[in-house]
Amino acid sequence: MDFWFDVLAARSIMNVGVCQISLRLPENLSLKGKRQVLKSVTTQLQNKFNVCVAEVSDHELWQLAVLGVCSLSNDKRHTNEILSKVTNFIINGRFDVEMLDYKIEIISF
Repeated sequence: MDFWFDVLAARSIMNVGVCQISLRLPENLSLKGKRQVLKSVTTQLQNKFNVCVAEVSDHELWQLAVLGVCSLSNDKRHTNEILSKVTNFIINGRFDVEMLDYKIEIISF
């Protein structure tokens, strides 16, 4: 039993990539408008990159949002690449958002 545990522990079976993205919605004037913009962003990210996306903070602020994005893979490099592409997609996209900051963390199991 200990042998197989050591073998499995020696190699990463799963890599979970988490990205926290802080956004500003400068043209937004209501929570309803914020929901519309974020719905568009999250739907496109989910469809294009097969990631999980949720608003995780600043729920009641009209012009600020924090998104959490998660990707799962057996390859750490691939996980990082997907999350980097997500951030580039938001920066270069034609959304009514401005990226203030982002942070990527990859956890290996």
